[in-house]
Amino acid sequence: MRRNSEGQSKKYKSVRWLPSLSIIIFTLTPFFLLMFSSGIYAASPQTNYLLYCSGCHRVNGEGKPPNVPTLISELGRMLSVQEMRSYLVRIPGVLQAPLSDENLAGVVNWVLREFNSDTLPDNFQDFTAGEVTAARKNALLDPIKYRAEYWKAYEI
Repeated sequence: MRRNSEGQSKKYKSVRWLPSLSIIIFTLTPFFLLMFSSGIYAASPQTNYLLYCSGCHRVNGEGKPPNVPTLISELGRMLSVQEMRSYLVRIPGVLQAPLSDENLAGVVNWVLREFNSDTLPDNFQDFTAGEVTAARKNALLDPIKYRAEYWKAYEI
């Protein structure tokens, strides 16, 4: 092993910075955890859809009815019935997404505009974080029954 003019090996000298790096990482970790968990850094609605919804509904929203409903075109038509507005944010898959109420409202609005822009009612208003907050307190236990009662049954 080669030694420098002070008699220290080059290998030892190259790892001297590790304690400093450890202190920096230890100091900054809480900052990064806070930043990512508090919404300072928030993913776009499209990214959140890809992370939390596309596994079942697929990237293009097609799903596999009746177990995994399609997100294409039909949701916009559903919003013409007042009871179906709350349905969209009360179904278990939506309510259980690990997103803040604000981010979840963003995902629902993105899905509606991305996959249902042709069928949205003219008077459509974006979902709000407040609506999601209220919905999370009143989950639908039987979304298929609710859908059949207020909208229509799935066609298989």
